[in-house]
Amino acid sequence: MMQDQSWMVADVTSVRGVRHAVVLSSDGLPVVRSRDTDAETADRLAAACSGLQSLGRSLAQEFGRGSGTVHQQMVEWDGGFLFVRSAGTGSHLAVVTEAVVDPALVAQQMQAQILKIGERALSTPARQGTGA
Repeated sequence: MMQDQSWMVADVTSVRGVRHAVVLSSDGLPVVRSRDTDAETADRLAAACSGLQSLGRSLAQEFGRGSGTVHQQMVEWDGGFLFVRSAGTGSHLAVVTEAVVDPALVAQQMQAQILKIGERALSTPARQGTGA
């Protein structure tokens, strides 16, 4: 059971049009979810965003310059947006919005929240293998 740490993303969810906010680990597990996001939705969003981040890293390594680090991603679909931003070592902040939203304001609030809480507080340590 996840401890209620929804306060960590409350400023992001206060932006008009934001539906869900989840901090996820790089391996696709939800660490923090917004108050109105149920566990099942958080699980699906975290898993999908982990895959998206992996794809982004592959693209950055192939076509980018430098370390291949992915800083942020945005996907637009009929009815909304997905924003994913690096939130510390091994963690990402994912936000799902309605179609009518100010993308710049959402991105700005995500960055402000990461800075406010601190990347260190949002970092997720790497999981140790179970040895198969």
